[in-house]
Amino acid sequence: MSERARTQVSRRGFLAGTAAAAAATAVPAIGQAVAATPAAAAGTASAGRPNILLIVTDDQPKHTDWAIQKTIGWIAGQGVKFTHGHVTTPLCAPSRSSVFSGRYAHNHGVRNNASAAALDQNTTVQRYLKQAGYRTGLFGKYLNSWKLADAPPHFEEFALLQPAYVDANWNVDGTVQTINGYTTNIIKNRTLAFLDKAATDDRPWFAYVTPYASHGPRTPEPKYAGTAVPEWNGRPSVTEDDRSDKPPYIQNATGTLADGRRIRAEQLRTLLSVDDAVQAFKDKLAALGQLENTLVIYIGDNGFGWADHGWTAKSVPYAPAHEVPFYVSWPAGGLSAGTVDDRIVANIDIAPTILDAAGISPDTPQDGSSLLTPYSRDHLLVEWWKQGTGADHNTWSSYVAKDEQYVEYYALHTDASGTVSGTGQVKFREYYDLAADPYQLTNKLYQATPAQERDLGIPALAAQLAADRTR
Repeated sequence: MSERARTQVSRRGFLAGTAAAAAATAVPAIGQAVAATPAAAAGTASAGRPNILLIVTDDQPKHTDWAIQKTIGWIAGQGVKFTHGHVTTPLCAPSRSSVFSGRYAHNHGVRNNASAAALDQNTTVQRYLKQAGYRTGLFGKYLNSWKLADAPPHFEEFALLQPAYVDANWNVDGTVQTINGYTTNIIKNRTLAFLDKAATDDRPWFAYVTPYASHGPRTPEPKYAGTAVPEWNGRPSVTEDDRSDKPPYIQNATGTLADGRRIRAEQLRTLLSVDDAVQAFKDKLAALGQLENTLVIYIGDNGFGWADHGWTAKSVPYAPAHEVPFYVSWPAGGLSAGTVDDRIVANIDIAPTILDAAGISPDTPQDGSSLLTPYSRDHLLVEWWKQGTGADHNTWSSYVAKDEQYVEYYALHTDASGTVSGTGQVKFREYYDLAADPYQLTNKLYQATPAQERDLGIPALAAQLAADRTR
């Protein structure tokens, strides 16, 4: 069965993939999927279809649970926590375009933060939902390099943020203006106003909510500026003494444990305000009587290094950059038991999941699969492109499984439109046994012999990676 075909498997099988499947209730079918066409739109908008609340934070890695306890208590505690949540490109605009389209960056074309215009807006989840009769709203950050004065397509209402934390510029339903105040709170209040309209507008709704937290400069809300955070003494990847088996840009990285502690503390403080906003959304939905039939998804657009291997950013193939918090709740759809799901899941699965729940069959291809089915992958492609010809690290792609990871770096780069140039020659490779070495300290390909590479299964991994990059 093809991956596309697996997406159509009955939703009844979803909870079979969770750790608590034996005690959980199977997800009920919600009706047959319908084509997202104008003719079908009027007939498909109905009270039975779920509302969709999609929350995407900025640069939020795993291991930030301390700051979002209310969020976890609601969405994970009364839904599903995915323990192997990833993004397929650890960079803002490519990742968000994958959220919207369900496609890898090499397919949607937004390969760097400058190339937002490459996204085909007809492939987006907001297009399908709007066309099928959903009321749509965007509140917060959209895509890097998107002009603030331009309306985000397929959103009926929007408060588009020019990224900042305080007294920022916005485009509110077509009017560019400065709004004073802390932007996470402004996003919260705009979203609450959008939700309130459900009291008089019986259309199902889609709210895309995307605060700037926890992106740099990581400015906290004043009331959280001095908040003490739990002590952190790093992890083995932060205090790694010998990086000679890593690519040159990592060998030259200068991040320290002190840097990691500072970044972590700053991120946690900004996320406290996000947690307050999520609690407000829950309270509003409860007051509106819409808590049960709202599909809520929470994910970070990419992770971030806390000086792991000396790196204090994203854009690298190491776990802190592409592993993210990922929670889903939908009580009316059977996702209310507080289960843990250990499947490998990713941002490319969000659009297929939303469309599956709404009963919409996309007319454009998707690389991800609905999380409302039992589909399970054994590995994931993670990829990143170098923009320009500077001396920073090369374009790379990676085969990521639960127990192993294989990485190739290439002589490739992109221009501002996302167009790729270069020879494609493999410049460096890494292989990590994640079961024995979860912090990726030992690159087993460093000075490995051909026989050792064969023993590691590298030829097969390289072939699979090549196939994934062109699929």
